[in-house]
Amino acid sequence: MTKILAIDDSRTMRAMLETALSEAGMDVDLAEDGVEGLEILPDSAPDLVITDINMPRLDGFGLIEGVRSNPENASLPILVLTTENGDALKQRARDAGATGWIVKPFDAEKLVAVINRLVV
Repeated sequence: MTKILAIDDSRTMRAMLETALSEAGMDVDLAEDGVEGLEILPDSAPDLVITDINMPRLDGFGLIEGVRSNPENASLPILVLTTENGDALKQRARDAGATGWIVKPFDAEKLVAVINRLVV
């Protein structure tokens, strides 16, 4: 079973992600921000991470850098899921180590298809 760690400060967005991914047969762990995401990452041992960019305490860029700081996570796919759509932000996320970028609101089928392509 594919394990996903979804990090978003919006309770509604976390619920939507959990529903969409669980219905697709995935196991989902949730975190409210980058700090909590990094705290639960080792125990979660996800196959893929989904993160928002704009969050309190530690934003998505900091989370991505934190995940990538551990060599064991070098190949862990990280999807950014955000309302932001600027090219500079996308480049900054790629430079930090993001694998892909999806703009909210997300289409559940497309999100699941992207995850299935990235998690082999």
